[in-house]
Amino acid sequence: MANRLQQTISLQTKISPQQIQMIKLLELPTMLLEERIKREIEENIVLEEDVDAKGESEDAPEKISVEEYIGKEDDTPTYKARINNFSKDDKQRPVYISEGRSLGEYLVEQLRFRSLSDVEMVVAVYIVGSIDDDGYLRRDLNSLSDDLAFTRGLDISAEEIERILGIVQELEPAGIGARTLQEGLLLQMQRQQLDSRHKRLAYTIISSHFEAFAKKHYERLMARLDIGEDDFREAIEYIRSLSPKPGNLYSDGGADSTPYITPDFLLDNSDGEMRLMMNTSGIPEVRISRRYREMMRDMVAPDGTIKAEDREAVQFVKSKIDSAKWFISAIKQRHDTLMRTMQTILDFQRDYFQDGDKSKLKPMILKDIADRTDLDVSTISRVVNSKYIQTHFGIILLKSLFSEGMQTTSGEEVSSHEIKTILAECIENENKRHPLTDENLMDILNDKGYRIARRTVAKYREMLDIPVARMRKQI
Repeated sequence: MANRLQQTISLQTKISPQQIQMIKLLELPTMLLEERIKREIEENIVLEEDVDAKGESEDAPEKISVEEYIGKEDDTPTYKARINNFSKDDKQRPVYISEGRSLGEYLVEQLRFRSLSDVEMVVAVYIVGSIDDDGYLRRDLNSLSDDLAFTRGLDISAEEIERILGIVQELEPAGIGARTLQEGLLLQMQRQQLDSRHKRLAYTIISSHFEAFAKKHYERLMARLDIGEDDFREAIEYIRSLSPKPGNLYSDGGADSTPYITPDFLLDNSDGEMRLMMNTSGIPEVRISRRYREMMRDMVAPDGTIKAEDREAVQFVKSKIDSAKWFISAIKQRHDTLMRTMQTILDFQRDYFQDGDKSKLKPMILKDIADRTDLDVSTISRVVNSKYIQTHFGIILLKSLFSEGMQTTSGEEVSSHEIKTILAECIENENKRHPLTDENLMDILNDKGYRIARRTVAKYREMLDIPVARMRKQI
């Protein structure tokens, strides 16, 4: 076959490295932004932290050339990440939190008081390291055996690991090292004296009828065990007094299941006038090092010529300065985009931000904010993702402010937040012996004027982390 040349025309969209950098910075919350800036300072030798922070921000030039680095000092912009709207007396001081022993350290400390051989101690410590924060060992014993063979060179069977696991399960808190919820509850019961009828009944329910108990087939259980409602209720109350997460029974200032949230925005509403600010506490202020600017001037002659031996060094420093300028510009653009978007959200939901009443939240989607800011929907999505605002009524996840709209029978548009609030209230006030089904909830909402389908009720119920009616049933 003969080769033949063919000309085609195609349209392609390419994203520059600077645009990619801007997109990534836009997605970062405050804590990760601080880490990102510090990492950039470490990687780029011409960037340094602006301790004095005396310079003013300037826009990065559109074109970059060597001449820019040999003019006045002011030609090289500095960037101030912090807004100077606080006095020195308002400077936030760090709060130092002291940590105690973690759960793993506490368990290993208890193991030292056991008469274990060196091999048993290695296996026991490895088991402890595989226990999660809830106190469960969710790994298969055969997998642990393989890991010990590869990482420790120990040929330990799954049966031997199970024996040593039994030693770990004897440690405090009760239930630690359980592999299932059923095992965790039984371990806690075995530590207590089953000295009453309802406790012995509870042990029988969990050990022999756990599946029926988990599915809340209470009538079937009472018939199978031939017991009355009062005895059954006491047994259930005893089971509920046990912890479904044994790891939570230990608290000594170590690992905390509640994460610390650093808000990205601060909203001040102390005197009735809302003022929005970026939370820049801890974010380094960066600038281009004066040392490298002077180095460029020394290596470039007044007529713009560069010595042959300095050409490579000039090119290297120039590339680093270019990169630094793009990074500083991207940080500034991120700040402007975030403030612009958050101010628009604040204006859109002003009634809600006055007192935090969720019933005042208007239906709002990403496109509503995109249209008002003249930004793309994807940009708004990146701005609100994993970002928080601190208000006088709490710290709010920006993403939670967005909701779909729904029309009532009167034609009024309401937010899905309002529907969820009513749904939660209905379930909270229901008869627990006969909980409301999704169809019952649909009828209640329809009677209130909200046109909603049963599958939508089920979706909102799941979003509220509320189980189905059968699982909410109580005796």
